Amino acid sequence: MCPSGRIAIPITTATATAAKNSDFLPAFEIIDADRDGKISSEDLRAFYAGISRSSSGEKNHHDETMIGTMISVADANKDGFVEFDEFERVLEEATAPMYRSDDGLMKDMFTVMDKDGDGRLSYGDLKSYMDSAGLAVTDDDIKAMIRLAGGDLNGGVSFDGLLKIFGC
Repeated sequence: MCPSGRIAIPITTATATAAKNSDFLPAFEIIDADRDGKISSEDLRAFYAGISRSSSGEKNHHDETMIGTMISVADANKDGFVEFDEFERVLEEATAPMYRSDDGLMKDMFTVMDKDGDGRLSYGDLKSYMDSAGLAVTDDDIKAMIRLAGGDLNGGVSFDGLLKIFGC
């Protein structure tokens, strides 16, 4: 969980308490680009557009059908959005190996965050992405994340290190 403990989700007190204790909140906050407390098709498009820019010209295979399917699968109340509790439910139901697969959400997040595509998240990569995601983190927070992930300021953080940061 992000060391700042910041929650940008306008939800009920009971849900906010549960969200604060969830390992999935940082991922939700990154995908919820407009900070309205729910993931929309537009949020997913923006998220995957970031992956396309980061993947050195690879074809974007996350088309409208895939985005619609993602929303449909997670949207338990069928309001067209994925609220935090729905997002958390889907990820909790997923098996641990999914997080480590090349196609998993966490791998996609890593790809977006790895601006130079070197397979490691540097201090600059982490700081830049956290800032762009609207997560208020200090330099000490970033250094603590790197230490938690088993990385160092020179070598950065591996994909497995990112999983440690987010508690996966």
